[in-house]
Amino acid sequence: MVKTIEWRDGKVVMIDQRVLPHEESYVVNETPEQVAESIKTMVIRGAPAIGIAAAYGLAQAALQGPSEPLAAKKRFADVCEFMAATRPTAVNLFWAIERMRKLFDDKLLDSVAAAREALLAEAKKIHEDDIASCRAMGKFGAELVPASANILTHCNAGALATGGYGTALGVIRAAQEAGKKVHVLADETRPWLQGARLTTYELAADGIDTTLICDNMAGALMAQGKIDLVVVGADRIAANGDVANKIGTYTVAVLAKENGIPFYVAAPLSTIDRSLPDGTHIAIEQRSPEEVTRVFGKVPIAPDGLPAANPAFDVTPARYITAIITEKGVAKPPSVDSVAGLFG
Repeated sequence: MVKTIEWRDGKVVMIDQRVLPHEESYVVNETPEQVAESIKTMVIRGAPAIGIAAAYGLAQAALQGPSEPLAAKKRFADVCEFMAATRPTAVNLFWAIERMRKLFDDKLLDSVAAAREALLAEAKKIHEDDIASCRAMGKFGAELVPASANILTHCNAGALATGGYGTALGVIRAAQEAGKKVHVLADETRPWLQGARLTTYELAADGIDTTLICDNMAGALMAQGKIDLVVVGADRIAANGDVANKIGTYTVAVLAKENGIPFYVAAPLSTIDRSLPDGTHIAIEQRSPEEVTRVFGKVPIAPDGLPAANPAFDVTPARYITAIITEKGVAKPPSVDSVAGLFG
């Protein structure tokens, strides 16, 4: 699998997902400011991967920051603030920041040196735990996949979106590893084309049978009986099971419901935000109109100056979701009680 992110001699190294699949290059982030910019500009994306990146950036902040406790505390608080401002929808970002912040405050009571050591170890643990959780949810999800299945996925929820292995693609990988015959239909996922560029890149590298389709083809293929199930990732899940994911996910879920096709969401518990009662409370990131009117901000495909909407995510109500697959089990059907049960 592709190595999405790693800690290397005090630097946070990321594969640049903006230029895949045609170029494999890496961005070396030497400061937490650079890590934040890489998150904001989509060098790295995917909720779990963003959380890992933030954790490493905060470890950098502690290691590079002042040695005097009060100054170190102020610097760390400042980094937490601008890191949190990078992308508002993915809850893993805020989960990782809060986890690192609590540890910093606790260890700073001993010494700045103790805080530095603990934060780096914690960031590495967040990374390792994410890979383990992806593999665990993959096993749970594989049990839901028939012996032979055509699987639709939207956006990229694979190794590139996580610490490794993937959430939705982890389910697909685990199903194939279990000996099941899977064929993936990957939505292109406008406007960043994560499905066309990233999902197909990952699955081709793993030798998993994959066909790329335009976003507007899914309904027709469902009606023709060419899709057996849908599995996607998530950026934030509310307490009642409503799911925020890449724009276009809601459309796919409604089409799946209409055609009697199971619709599964795969995500770690860190993506579940139990402070939000339902999906109407999830903040939706609004990105630049130029991402819609120009391909990768360069090639124009619309008249100059034309207004364009560009919400990065939408919310799929729980009633359209067959089950939520996590590293601790499956919430089926999603509800306040079944989601809460995952934490019990």
